[in-house]
Amino acid sequence: MPVVSKENVEHYSWGEGCDGWHLVRTDSLGVIQERVPPGCSEVRHLHRQSEQFFFVLQGTATIERGGEEYLLSPGQGLHIAAGIPHQLFNMASIDLVFIVTSTPPSHVDRVEL
Repeated sequence: MPVVSKENVEHYSWGEGCDGWHLVRTDSLGVIQERVPPGCSEVRHLHRQSEQFFFVLQGTATIERGGEEYLLSPGQGLHIAAGIPHQLFNMASIDLVFIVTSTPPSHVDRVEL
């Protein structure tokens, strides 16, 4: 499958009405497109080994990273190093759509705080 899209990859649901699509899922790289409805958020957590890069496609992301808050608009991104506590929120009135890239994939080393 040389070309991927939300329509032909694995989908999963999380939180309260949030969606994720595994665009790339290998032993060394994870690329996920996610959708977070207004008012929803992720649980604060960290990854022991994985570093991540969040890139906003639509909406506005509020990300708390290591005690600092960042507001990301479409076309903006934020790197999160391994071991740094973080949490993503959608405080806007429209869906937040973003890409999160993780290396190695983050699903194996997530620690909720």
